[in-house]
Amino acid sequence: MTQSSVTQTLAYLEELLEVPLFERHARGVRPTPACRDLLPIARQLMLGVANGAEVIAARRRQGEGSVRLIGSAAAINGLLVSALPEFGDRHPTIQIHLREAEGEDQLLAIARGEVDLVVCRRPAVIPEGWEFHPVREDQLVVVCRASHPLACSDMVSTSELAEQTWLLMPAGLAARTHFDEFSTRLPTTPRAYPVVTRSLPLLWRLLLSHPLLALLPRNLATPLLSAGELVELRVGHTAGMEPIGVLQPQTDTGEATYRLSNFLRNFSQAP
Repeated sequence: MTQSSVTQTLAYLEELLEVPLFERHARGVRPTPACRDLLPIARQLMLGVANGAEVIAARRRQGEGSVRLIGSAAAINGLLVSALPEFGDRHPTIQIHLREAEGEDQLLAIARGEVDLVVCRRPAVIPEGWEFHPVREDQLVVVCRASHPLACSDMVSTSELAEQTWLLMPAGLAARTHFDEFSTRLPTTPRAYPVVTRSLPLLWRLLLSHPLLALLPRNLATPLLSAGELVELRVGHTAGMEPIGVLQPQTDTGEATYRLSNFLRNFSQAP
């Protein structure tokens, strides 16, 4: 746009809103408080336009459309990292836009109409007009790196667990809540590593480079367990978790969304 076009557009917006958006001064302009209040909304509008353009572009390029998919960290690591490559090989004309989100952010995306499918744990309250299909069971497990002294133990005792240093998830997460309860059954309070995080790259880096234990959902650790980099310790009973599954609209799903949903719901049945 030319400078004159920008100036005219801003003048029109200020007239429409009946509030100045910029203060003019000798060196240019600065945003008013009203302008700053509008910036987050404007960014969301631009993001929506960009997402819409991606969907239309995918439809034109590939004919069968695209799927806006949200996955939790556990769902991505436990299911989608293995399922999506196979789905892509079978359905190369369907484009999947995957982003990671948890809990309230998933429900907010549903309320805003920003998502077609969500792969996550069963929510406490299922949004109206949506349904949940369980796909993969989950459980909390104690993990460590393959070279950890306890990695070869047939069964790890509570006294051995109490002597270890543990990598903790942040307070409020299910894994942390269960750890706090689990630690009360140990003879002594175990040491906690000074870094507390839910960042997966940092979690894996710390677990693989330090002799630490962590209580994590099995699905979250599946890629590293399958690769043999992490080992699941036998510690007796640990708590179960809500299953990973597909949260989808009850009606009006597009053909691409329908295909992906069916594929994911059947994928868990594969050995």
